[in-house]
Amino acid sequence: MSLLCIDIGNTHTHYGVVATGATGFQRALPTRLLDDAREGLGPVLAQILAGDPAIEGAAFCSVVPAATEKLSPLLAALKLPRPVFQLTSEKKLGVRIGYPRPKEIGADRLANAAGAHALFGSPAIVIDLGTAVTFDIITQSRGYEGGIIAPGVEVMRRYLHEQTALLPMLDDSLVVTRAIGQSTVEAMRIGTVVGFGGMIQALLDAVLAELAPRGEPLPRVLATGSSAALLDKTLRHPFTPVPDLTLRGLAAAWQLNIS
Repeated sequence: MSLLCIDIGNTHTHYGVVATGATGFQRALPTRLLDDAREGLGPVLAQILAGDPAIEGAAFCSVVPAATEKLSPLLAALKLPRPVFQLTSEKKLGVRIGYPRPKEIGADRLANAAGAHALFGSPAIVIDLGTAVTFDIITQSRGYEGGIIAPGVEVMRRYLHEQTALLPMLDDSLVVTRAIGQSTVEAMRIGTVVGFGGMIQALLDAVLAELAPRGEPLPRVLATGSSAALLDKTLRHPFTPVPDLTLRGLAAAWQLNIS
């Protein structure tokens, strides 16, 4: 059996097919084009379904309510044999929520928690590096107990460009070869890439320092999201990259709630 999984984010919507615990593929499109007749998700989903008759259902999470409304008719048109599943804080994750206001948790963060627990168990720290950077902390004693939200590298770059008169908009390159920039563009790239990595390390150090006195075992650190490659050179703590963690978390939650 295969499951269609969709993660609607502020900038991009990621989608893929998960079968027997593994993601066959993962792709993305701009969320603003989600319901576009030619470039949107509708034609893509129809093509995927035609090529994989084993797909029985769909699971999705969304942090963009307007996009959620656009997705619903696209999924209904597929006429899948199993109900469409939307992950929310009221659904089973496989790990309890020890957070005082569960409805405030982004659905993608819930999916990451479900995926982390299903794949690696607890405790775990998930670092998701997208438009925003989120840390999600799953402990043995409290389950999903909270996290951190910080600006992503793309937000940093866009802010520098939009809030200044002379600084340009950087491209997507993450390559830095030295610490002293010899041009405006190089100086900005160093500031965002190296500074971003330092921010992630500082946040992780603070979380680990808070967990240690509580007697929690050392958590496994997982990294996902579009900017996760930045951590290869900047994070001192060992981590496991899981590019499809959110989609696999959706599949794990679907199994708990629907299957």
